Amino acid sequence: MTDEPSTPSGDVPDDDGSAEDSITEGGLLRPLFRLAWPIVVIQLLQVTYNVVDTLYLGRLSAEAVGAISLAFPLIFLLIAVAGGFTTAGAILVAQYTGAKGDESAGLVAGQTIVTVAVLSVFIGIGGYFYTRPALALLPSDAETAATVIPLAADYMEVIFLGIPLMFGFFVFSALMRGYGDTRTPMAVMFVSVLLNVLLDPFLIFGFADNPLFGWLASLPGAGALESVALDPIALEASLLAATGFAGYGVEGAALATILSRGVATGIGIWALFATDLGPDVGLADLRPDLAFIGDISRLGLPSSVEQTTSALAMITLTAMVVTFSPPVVAAYGLGNRLISLVFLPAMGLGRAIDTMVGQNLGADRADRAGRAVRVAATTGAGVMFLVAVVAATFTEPIVSVFLGDVPDAPATVSYAAEYVRIRSVEFAFIGVSQVILGAFRGAGNTKTAMVISVLTLWVGRVASVGYLVFVAGWGATGVWVGMALGNVLGAVVGVAWFSRGTWANRYIEEPAPGVDSVGED
Repeated sequence: MTDEPSTPSGDVPDDDGSAEDSITEGGLLRPLFRLAWPIVVIQLLQVTYNVVDTLYLGRLSAEAVGAISLAFPLIFLLIAVAGGFTTAGAILVAQYTGAKGDESAGLVAGQTIVTVAVLSVFIGIGGYFYTRPALALLPSDAETAATVIPLAADYMEVIFLGIPLMFGFFVFSALMRGYGDTRTPMAVMFVSVLLNVLLDPFLIFGFADNPLFGWLASLPGAGALESVALDPIALEASLLAATGFAGYGVEGAALATILSRGVATGIGIWALFATDLGPDVGLADLRPDLAFIGDISRLGLPSSVEQTTSALAMITLTAMVVTFSPPVVAAYGLGNRLISLVFLPAMGLGRAIDTMVGQNLGADRADRAGRAVRVAATTGAGVMFLVAVVAATFTEPIVSVFLGDVPDAPATVSYAAEYVRIRSVEFAFIGVSQVILGAFRGAGNTKTAMVISVLTLWVGRVASVGYLVFVAGWGATGVWVGMALGNVLGAVVGVAWFSRGTWANRYIEEPAPGVDSVGED
């Protein structure tokens, strides 16, 4: 960091030189929008990783698409263990920033980086060795076990080997969000996604039936390239003859993700330590401080439990889904990836709200924090309702884009379209539930957020899907309907709990460095 003190983005004056409409002062909509839109873009870019993988792997086979849908919840299970600690770092940075405890915010950032770095190494090693035994426990359909699960194992092993590189960006993004800067992580994420888009087709296919060359050949004006000996198809054939490189399949998709995440991590670490962006963190802040590590642990453990139980719920749901045929498994993965796009506005508001609530509670502005939550929840519900209308109207054309002319494509598209239409009923509730959960986290009430998430996933989804599929006999439709019930329950419970007003105490007590800032949920 430079010696010049940095200014929290919540206090950055507007273009007219006033400090109105900052995170802790003035109107609410403008700072909420300034925080939320880069987060939405970050999440859109995050989904782009998955979408690009799906687009290319969908040209490889439907089984490859099913493999990454099986892999994700198992990967997320171990990522969630450290994910709670990044959430804790963001909460503490936000509250110290609001309380003007700049040095404490930097120390929290350093302690979070060290804690998550150590955890990521253990998670990567453990994940690599647990992959195949964990997949073997899934009660799979015989065809799924033979064709999909081995591909999922190949993908997961590569991802776990690169987990430390992935975690670095997660920490950087969370700390900057807590500080009130969401634009810098957005720019870093853009670089990472662009690199992933460039690497994916070559690492998956190499120079054998690479769809990128086919797309280039089909572009208008491609004939002019042939006249100058730049025919894309001929070029691919010559590169294959020269190198013999036919790609790594699903492992190539994992490798592209790891390499591009590693670049993002490098840029993020450089931004935190070598520029005046974000909290004022230096090398000295990496020396372990038990008081702050204790705070991070007290806030982080409930968030880790929340995310871990979420991952376990996803694994349980996946275990139910793999009892169906490969087209249903692929449709489940494809539908989830499309619905992850739908989540973007709600997730943006939810993460913006945790910064708004954190900084305002740090500044002793509980009244303003409450108003911000109500504005965000109303906005989220309205936006998500409009998204639901679009999703229900244009489902099948959107789904069809993600599968090429591969076996089982028509059946997969049909199942996935039904899935997305049914789940569109819950979209407005997603907007409300994400904001409410963000409010509880920003206040440091991570235990409350944990309880609501557990109810949402295990009662609203897992229990519902289990009953509808195995008791009521609804088949695949039971999976789609059960999945839609979770966020409805979460929104109802969250609003009722929030209305009690017990969330409005900040976690920190003193912004001064070196003071044990123990708080209570």
